[in-house]
Amino acid sequence: MKKARVLRFVCYAVFAFAVVGCHPDMWIQPKFKAQAKDDFFSDHSSSRLPVKGTVPFGEPPVDSALQRGYKDGKLVRDFPIPVTMEMIKRGEDRFNVFCKHCHGAAGDGTGMISQRGFDIERPIANYQTERLRKMPVGHFFDVITNGYGAMFPYSDRISVEDRWAIVAYIRVLQLSQNATLKDVPKDLQPMMDDPEGQLKKIDSARNGGGPPTDVSDATPGAPRGDDTK
Repeated sequence: MKKARVLRFVCYAVFAFAVVGCHPDMWIQPKFKAQAKDDFFSDHSSSRLPVKGTVPFGEPPVDSALQRGYKDGKLVRDFPIPVTMEMIKRGEDRFNVFCKHCHGAAGDGTGMISQRGFDIERPIANYQTERLRKMPVGHFFDVITNGYGAMFPYSDRISVEDRWAIVAYIRVLQLSQNATLKDVPKDLQPMMDDPEGQLKKIDSARNGGGPPTDVSDATPGAPRGDDTK
């Protein structure tokens, strides 16, 4: 019995060595060791750097403020990229595509979906509340990225840059809906003090200096002067 076990072990060992010996290419194969020279590349280095923009799997991006809206574990309060007029206009465009139908054109939570009876436990966010006006910009970026409540994530639909553009436009809406006379540039404040007289001047200028039309024609959306042609 003992001899049979020994013989069986020897057979297994011979078989294993035979199988391994038939495939030396599994460990003896063309390769470069670290820091070895390679004439294929112009810098003669076989060790290649990662492609620009590569993010390690399972690790946060290098610039977490830009990619996540967080820095040192806290929501960022300042935009991680410069805010320009072009960026704000892009944000308005993307807001109208992805956000207005729920949050409304003024960001007050009265979009058409809300008006048509979207019944949820938590109402659609109103950006004009004091709580959200004081919220860091990183909060809005995080919500767009990961979703919130009944709102699903938009990270696969909206690029990082466009998400920040939308956040910039949200800040514009918050400012526009809560501005005071002091926030109006001084050269435009006469319009606030005497809107009827200023509209008459604008209407007269559009008519080439001729007599102004009735002020009622100067209401927003109504045709004035040459616009009737």
